[in-house]
Amino acid sequence: MSTAFDKIASGLADAIAYADGDKTKGRVAAGPDVKAIRAKTKLSQAKFAEKLRVPVATVRDWEQHRRLPDAPARTLLGMVDADPVVALGLIEAMTATAA
Repeated sequence: MSTAFDKIASGLADAIAYADGDKTKGRVAAGPDVKAIRAKTKLSQAKFAEKLRVPVATVRDWEQHRRLPDAPARTLLGMVDADPVVALGLIEAMTATAA
């Protein structure tokens, strides 16, 4: 049975190998390209954030890769990416009926 130290040392060795170019020793979690998705909508960051009902700082952080969208946001962004008009229309319709 390996100890906690052995597991940490193994992870560190993999991280060093990955940093040195061995791409088999790690994986990079990549989120959706939020800037490209927003570009499809032809909306500013502020308007896009308003349509998605999130703070504009959140959209900015996603686009600048400071934060990754969580699972529900990735799903919503995927819908907007697939069909911006329909997805944003559904969001509008849902918020209009909730009001």
